[in-house]
Amino acid sequence: MTPITAPLPTVRSELLAKLAEDRLYDLAVVGGGATGLGVALDAASRGFSVVLLEANDFAKGSSSRATKLVHGGVRYLAQGNLSLVREALHERAVLLANAPHLAQPLPFVMPAYRWWEAPFYGIGLTAYDLLAGSSGLGRTQLMGRAKTLERLPGAAPQGLKGGVQYWDGQFDDARLALALARTAAARGALLVNHCPVDTLLYDGGKVSGLLCHDAESGQTFTLRARCVVNATGVWVDALRAQDSAASGQPAEPLVSPSQGVHLVVDAEFMPGAHALLVPRTSDGRVLFAVPWLGKVVLGTTDTPRADALAEPKPFREEIDFILGESARYLRRAPQARDVRSTWVGLRPLVRPQSSPGGAAATKKISREHTVLSGPGGLVTVTGGKWTTYRAMAEDVLRHCADEGLLQARPAGGTNDLRLVGAPQDGQALQTIGHAPGIHLYGSEATLVQALPGADVWLAPGLSEAMVRFAVRHEYARTVEDVLARRSRMLFLDAAEAGRLAARVAELLAEEGVSHPDTAAFEVLWRQFDATRTPGA
Repeated sequence: MTPITAPLPTVRSELLAKLAEDRLYDLAVVGGGATGLGVALDAASRGFSVVLLEANDFAKGSSSRATKLVHGGVRYLAQGNLSLVREALHERAVLLANAPHLAQPLPFVMPAYRWWEAPFYGIGLTAYDLLAGSSGLGRTQLMGRAKTLERLPGAAPQGLKGGVQYWDGQFDDARLALALARTAAARGALLVNHCPVDTLLYDGGKVSGLLCHDAESGQTFTLRARCVVNATGVWVDALRAQDSAASGQPAEPLVSPSQGVHLVVDAEFMPGAHALLVPRTSDGRVLFAVPWLGKVVLGTTDTPRADALAEPKPFREEIDFILGESARYLRRAPQARDVRSTWVGLRPLVRPQSSPGGAAATKKISREHTVLSGPGGLVTVTGGKWTTYRAMAEDVLRHCADEGLLQARPAGGTNDLRLVGAPQDGQALQTIGHAPGIHLYGSEATLVQALPGADVWLAPGLSEAMVRFAVRHEYARTVEDVLARRSRMLFLDAAEAGRLAARVAELLAEEGVSHPDTAAFEVLWRQFDATRTPGA
């Protein structure tokens, strides 16, 4: 399918007026992360009437805090989960083809400091290539010491024996989420951010809609829908509890949150276009060093949490682990003072559910997604990962059809559906590793450049025109929306984002936004900057 090129307006009053209309939707989606947006886009592409509500901003939670990798899952290959790897490799190819301005191939190098590591990992990665088949991005290569240092000039040379290069992908997660939202809207879906769902509605014991409100004005809305999908990530159990309470049937918790911490440092700590991957650190964890938007992302951790906070903070030991292991593998060891931004993403790992007889399921907590129906007909989806969002959406709609909540309509329409902003085939692209700029808008770059302030740069990679475009066509309503997810400044340099906040708020006001929430952003950017300036 050809991309939509004319940008739709996202005027708040017009969106709320549509939300107030008395109509029956085929599908209401709660949650505007990768999964919910994928479901909305797939359903809209099949001709269903769709409304999606997000309590905060699109990709506010886990979906903007990924490791920025589009991958088949090298770790899952080691676990023998070939079906998951094969599916993810196919979906990786689809994603890279449908949003080439936001998702692109990335070469990784595993440095080998023991004689057996290069051949051992090379065998596994060759199997990775074979599973990818025609969806492969490049051939795995065994390399000697000199070639490894040529491709990873920032790697520690002491004791280096060689390395293995393989290919995966990387992306701008928040802007990809935005592209999904806008593509769904272009196909008739109504999407509204900053609009929390307050309660589910029932008719005859079955979910029939929901009540929600506009976070800015407090205006309430009643929506009717044949099918309601709960796609709220690590927070799915809250809505599931409502559904269970309405039926008087208790629900087991479905999600076990795990957090991943990421630190951002300047590119000088690992120059070049290759990512570094250590598959097994001294304590058995994984270390990434990934070039992204002109910086380097270091991570990650996998720490269980008993809670699911909207703004989780890193544990001190997680920061120490990332800095400590980076010092082992990088030529120049980054210190806490070098960290430009620290962010934490919560992974919605799926708990084993009890069988009807009450015995606990035997499978381990899973990174695969789960789709299930509650006693009142609420459909919940959680788990999985960004790379497979499209396959997850197809599974959700298949489940809805099997449950008699939606008509069964042919799947596969999103397989070659290029997202908003996708440039024409053959057009030269700037890589995601480069510093942010107008190239991230793809085919819409000229539209952004036509707005007032295109030549007024607030900071490298962020112009006044980009802020205006964010409000007019990208649903932005707050300073955080702009500096965290339309621009990625908060994730790249938290202190710089703090310095830009006042001017961005002024531009939002010029564009008719009355509550840019500057005070809340002041708290947030300081949290992201806390590794560099503890106690500031």
